[in-house]
Amino acid sequence: MILSAVLSPAEEGGFVALNPETGTTTQGETVEEALSNLREATELFLEEFPLAKPGNTLLTTFEVAGRA
Repeated sequence: MILSAVLSPAEEGGFVALNPETGTTTQGETVEEALSNLREATELFLEEFPLAKPGNTLLTTFEVAGRA
């Protein structure tokens, strides 16, 4: 099963990793560690709460007004 991962820098260093299909979130010092931790957390989640049918995630961007 192929799922999505969204990674962003953590304030304290490293990365926060989120799987939007399940809502599982974790972190790691490196991208590789964050993805590995996310994989493990998501597998544990899916053992308890299987997805009926994984959807196709759409990733896009949008702009907000902000200060320059």
